Amino acid sequence: MYMFLAITAALFVAVILVLVRLFAGPTLYDRVLAVNTFGTLTVLILSALGFVTERPDFLDIAMLYALVNFVSTIAILKFFRYRSFGRIRPETEEG
Repeated sequence: MYMFLAITAALFVAVILVLVRLFAGPTLYDRVLAVNTFGTLTVLILSALGFVTERPDFLDIAMLYALVNFVSTIAILKFFRYRSFGRIRPETEEG
């Protein structure tokens, strides 16, 4: 049990480091990667806490959060990739 508490503490340290990267990231993709890593670490923390407290319903919550994390990361990346394609291009005259 103490091993899982140590793992949870190490995961919290990793969350702090990821939050530092989130606010200090030089590019947008660094920040998106930090948000995705934060979500993955949250899933790991929920799983470890569910095991330590002997509550298997935490694993269901962790799986749901993993799915939401994956879909939101894909949605954010698609938005930043295609956001300029909605503009109307000026028509050219054919001679």
